[in-house]
Amino acid sequence: MGTVWYCLVAWMLTVYVVLDGFDFGAGIVHLWVARSDAERRLVLRSIGPVWDGNEVWLVAAGGTLYFAFPLLYASSFSGFYLPLMMVLWLLILRGVSVEFRSHVGGPIWPDFWDVVFSFSSLLLAVFYGAALGNVVRGVPLDANGRFFEPLWTNFLPHGDTGILDWYTVLVGLVALAALAVHGCLWVALKTDGPIRERAHKLAARAWWGVAILTGVITAASFRLRPQLWDSFHARSWGFIFPVAALAGLFAVRWFLRREADSGAFLASCVYLVGMLTSVAFSLFPYMLPASTNPNFGLTVQSAKAQDHGLRIGLVWWTIGMALAVTYTVHLYRRFAGKTTLEEEGYGHGS
Repeated sequence: MGTVWYCLVAWMLTVYVVLDGFDFGAGIVHLWVARSDAERRLVLRSIGPVWDGNEVWLVAAGGTLYFAFPLLYASSFSGFYLPLMMVLWLLILRGVSVEFRSHVGGPIWPDFWDVVFSFSSLLLAVFYGAALGNVVRGVPLDANGRFFEPLWTNFLPHGDTGILDWYTVLVGLVALAALAVHGCLWVALKTDGPIRERAHKLAARAWWGVAILTGVITAASFRLRPQLWDSFHARSWGFIFPVAALAGLFAVRWFLRREADSGAFLASCVYLVGMLTSVAFSLFPYMLPASTNPNFGLTVQSAKAQDHGLRIGLVWWTIGMALAVTYTVHLYRRFAGKTTLEEEGYGHGS
């Protein structure tokens, strides 16, 4: 049962990154692809109906993690307390900026909230990437499964580590570049005219950064943790995940050249899915490796709840996920097509 729930948690987090990733990306590129107030409102309108629905998957993933792997939840949430509080504040600022822009008038406030929205989206992408980098690198767990890391120490990924070092910052930059491209492709898919053209151009330029950083972070990860190869050696079918990531990456470029908006966005989704599933596959059976002693790392078996509870919970999880998937599909079908400013909603002028 532990392996089943590991796959389910990984799947939910992947869905969250793919869905919420494009509205993070839209926030990151907000000030670059939109020049006038009307254009910025249009970008907000493209994500307004779905951004809070996308975050349902983060809440659901957190609840599932708490239920299925309570030891991992307790260890990670206490050890990462400081960065988690920073992420919480950034999520609050991002949501507040989207809401307040339409309700607080004046010559200054719309521009102020635009900057807050873009800056918080950028930092969230970096912090989420750094969090993933910490999981891959490992944390200083003790024999009781506890740890604490300051925000940074000497920026080295070994010894007395902090949340931020050159490796975790590099993962954060990969996340920033990938989500910026993802957001550009969403904006291009949902808009027309000058905004779409700028989004295309920015995505084409940023794609090179994603391609280079993907190669760099892959090499750095295997050099830092050679154990990541073990899963691929033991189960060669797992190479389908990095192959999917590469296929998605190059498909994004191919579709961009042909200005096929739907194809480019779907290819970006495949790239993100491939990258995240590659990480989950290579880490298994570890959920939180230890940088101190490999035996202190939290594995699927050591961190999971009792099998009886997991079996019962699977029934209720299935019902809940059926509702969540139905809601998500309905939401995206309801707001399909190009975005306009003709109706009231997010980004409407005050």
